[in-house]
Amino acid sequence: MKVTKIHSKNAAYQKLEVLSTNRNKRYKYYEFLVEGVRNINEAIKNGWEIVSLIYAPALPMSDWAKGVIKSTRTTEGNIELDAPLMQDLSDKEDTSELMAVVKMRPDDPDQIKFKGVPLLALFDRPSNKGNLGTIIRTLDALGADGLILTGHGVDLYDREVVGASMGSFFNVPVIRMPRHDDLAAFIADVAEKYGSLQVVGTTAHADVQLRDLDLTVPTMFMIGCETDGLSDGLRPFCTTMATIPMAETSSASSFNVACATTVMMYEAVRQRG
Repeated sequence: MKVTKIHSKNAAYQKLEVLSTNRNKRYKYYEFLVEGVRNINEAIKNGWEIVSLIYAPALPMSDWAKGVIKSTRTTEGNIELDAPLMQDLSDKEDTSELMAVVKMRPDDPDQIKFKGVPLLALFDRPSNKGNLGTIIRTLDALGADGLILTGHGVDLYDREVVGASMGSFFNVPVIRMPRHDDLAAFIADVAEKYGSLQVVGTTAHADVQLRDLDLTVPTMFMIGCETDGLSDGLRPFCTTMATIPMAETSSASSFNVACATTVMMYEAVRQRG
């Protein structure tokens, strides 16, 4: 297997840096940087294209890392860095022993494979990387079929988003869908195939409570951004608006968006038994 050795912050190293820090360059190369045992394991397990594995021969390496390097096919070969370069590139306090350059996947709705009665989420204009990663993790944990992203928000492939998902990023189809026409076509297609699709908009101000909805039918939750809620352009897609009841004595005006998503998804799973 081809191995590229990098001893300085040359052009090859700078490409790795921009995959970590520059959104536009990530999409130019259609690649992103991944670190963390669980994330790398899940990327390989779920068949994502591994472009390169990155490591520093001078740093201690576990049997896990050695095994991944030995058994994983990379499309452009592996990259060996001098130890200081590996330390600079790693986003962790304790330098990662192994990182990976992974190829992005196309925003194709056909990636979403329904396991039964459809259960989907849409996140409008996410503004917090940790919340987006946590929502992906929640959808994975509760068996949702996929996530749609609309509007301009944080980058799906940012390493903080991937890290916050704790590996779930590679197991849950996430499709960016900026055009409302494409969203309308997707909703219509799912509704045609499964007889209906209930689209539940979430808001802190609604008469209908989440627990009063029948969530055993095909359902998509529409989740508004952290600051402004659901955009006016998405509300016409909703068949109902619902709220999560809060204690009358509460001083909180709403739930954190990731917490709210967990509650909604859990209620759907609970109803479905």
